[in-house]
Amino acid sequence: MPIFVRPLILSITLWIAIIPSVMSGQLADIPNFSSPANAKVYFLSPINGQVFKTADSEGITVEFGLNGMTVSPAGLAVPDSGHHHLLINMNELPDLTRPLPASDQVLHFGKGQTSTKIKLPPGFHRLQLVLGNHVHIPHNPPVMSEVIEIEIK
Repeated sequence: MPIFVRPLILSITLWIAIIPSVMSGQLADIPNFSSPANAKVYFLSPINGQVFKTADSEGITVEFGLNGMTVSPAGLAVPDSGHHHLLINMNELPDLTRPLPASDQVLHFGKGQTSTKIKLPPGFHRLQLVLGNHVHIPHNPPVMSEVIEIEIK
């Protein structure tokens, strides 16, 4: 069996198992949904107010920090852990009681990544981090960073 098949089967099985609970709103049945009081997610870089030149064709590096919890990949129900989601230019937060929707504005880092490179057009941009549990649902209470603003010139 190819190496990627087993994780794929595990992920599909997990989703099949939790979809009825998610659809019916029975989120209490999903393990690893709470977060410790001291949990904090934050940006290591960039910093609020940082200005970037558009000449950087590779994009900007975004590094995520986490205290009070650990990072683990999506699909693994590890207590007090989760994986990062990067919100870009969101006018309002998505429903934090449901799996975060993947889009151009909600980037998922379900492999447990703690950094990425993103390309943004010139202008001001708002970034925020949200930690999601093993099924992409924010913890209760949500572990979210402050919104930072950066500029691409």
